[in-house]
Amino acid sequence: MGNFRYITNRTLLNGAGEEAGNIAVLVRNDSDEADVKYKCPECGFSEQTKKPWQRPFSVKCGKCGFLIRLSRLKDAIKREKKKLKT
Repeated sequence: MGNFRYITNRTLLNGAGEEAGNIAVLVRNDSDEADVKYKCPECGFSEQTKKPWQRPFSVKCGKCGFLIRLSRLKDAIKREKKKLKT
């Protein structure tokens, strides 16, 4: 990770549960701002922006207002495992 304290690149699901968008977030070691690049899973709008870094992290689509929430990765993995068991 070197110059970054947080890096993620994830696929996003739309309301129907289909993979339809993505988000990439980079936070440099010397900054409290996140560089965000996303494609909204609801409307397909793409944008690159900066946003103050805080957990839990979320960004609102600049076109349709859909709230993209980025949960902790280990929490997302736990939810997936639980879904597979049922």
